Amino acid sequence: MSDVRIAVQLHPQHADYADIRRAASAVEEIGADVLYNWDHFYPLYGGEAHGGDANEGKHFECWTMLAAWAESTEKIKIGPLVTCNSYRNPQLLADMARTVDVISGGRLIFGIGSGWFEKDYDEYGYEFGTARGRLDYLAESLPVIKDRLAKLDPQPAGDLPILIGGGGEKVTLRIVAEHADIWHGFGDVETFTRKTGILDDHCAAVGRDPSEIERSIGVNPDSIDQADAYRAAGAVEFTIGLNGPDYDLGAVKEWIAWRDSVNG
Repeated sequence: MSDVRIAVQLHPQHADYADIRRAASAVEEIGADVLYNWDHFYPLYGGEAHGGDANEGKHFECWTMLAAWAESTEKIKIGPLVTCNSYRNPQLLADMARTVDVISGGRLIFGIGSGWFEKDYDEYGYEFGTARGRLDYLAESLPVIKDRLAKLDPQPAGDLPILIGGGGEKVTLRIVAEHADIWHGFGDVETFTRKTGILDDHCAAVGRDPSEIERSIGVNPDSIDQADAYRAAGAVEFTIGLNGPDYDLGAVKEWIAWRDSVNG
C-alpha cells in the first residue's frame, strides 16, 4: 500500500492574501504533503458571518494564486482542487499548468473537474448549460490538454499528475478511469468504498489497471477516527479543508501525526 499523504485545501475566501500566504507557509512548515486551493470566483459559504449573503465576501482567483505559491513554498506539492474546465480554453489551461509546474520545480498536481457553481458562470459570462454537457466537455478537453502538454517547450518539470474530482458513477468515474492519475471523492467510508469499486469496474471496461489511479478523499478535520477505515478502503490522500481568515491548523497536526504513525 502506498504511503499516506495529508493535504490541506485553503479556501481562498473571507481572508486577505497576507492571511492566505501565512497559512500556506504554515501548512508547509508543519509537514503536510499537499497544499490546494479551489477554482471559484465567489465564496462558496460563510458570507453571512461577514454581513452579506452566503456567496459574498473576499475571494481570490485560483491560478494566479498557485503561481505565487510556486514561488513562496519550497517542497510541498501544490494544486487546484479542482480547476473548472469550463473557465479557460483547454490549450491555455495546459500552458498555465505547465508554467506553474516549472515555476514550482515540478510540484504541481493538476486537479480538474467539470464545474458546478452556477454563480461563477452567470457573473463571469460563461454558459452554465447542463451537468451532462459540462462532463462531456471535460471528456473532450482532457485529450486536448494532454496533447498540448506534450508539445510545450519547455516541458513540465515534474510528473504533473492529473487529479479528477467528482463522484458521478456513470460518467465522471468513467472519465477518471480513462484519464486520471488520482481520483478525488467525498462521502463516508461506505460511499467511498462503493465508488472506488465502481471506478475499478470502469478501469476494467477501458483496459486500465485500477492500481494506476490513486484514491483521494476529502475529510472533515475532526473525523480522524475514520482515518484507518478510509485507508483500508484504499484512500492514499486525505484532504482537510480550512476556511479563512484564521485557517486553524490544529486538526491538521493530528492528521500528520496519524500519517507518520501509519507510514512508519
